[in-house]
Amino acid sequence: MYEDKKLVCKECGEEFIFTAGEQEFYAERGFQNEPQRCKACRDARKNASRAQREMFTATCASCGGEAKVPFEPRNDRPVYCSDCFAKMKG
Repeated sequence: MYEDKKLVCKECGEEFIFTAGEQEFYAERGFQNEPQRCKACRDARKNASRAQREMFTATCASCGGEAKVPFEPRNDRPVYCSDCFAKMKG
C-alpha cells in the first residue's frame, strides 16, 4: 500500500527516506503532514529544547571512584557510580 519516499530535510538539506512503515505509522496516528526533517535533525531539535541537567560529583560509596549524579548528594545517603549501581540492581 505504501512505498518508501525520498524527502529533503528542511534543516540540513539532505535527502532522507520516509519509509512505508513510517507512513503507515503516521496514517494510524492521523498525522496528515509528512516529516520535514531527517531523523538526525529531529533528534537534535528535540534535545536542544530539553534543559540540561546540573550534575554533581560525589565519591562512590562502593568503589571509592568518582560518581556524577543528577542530584545534590547528602551525607546521610550513599551515592554509587553508574557501574556499582548497575551491579547492585542486577
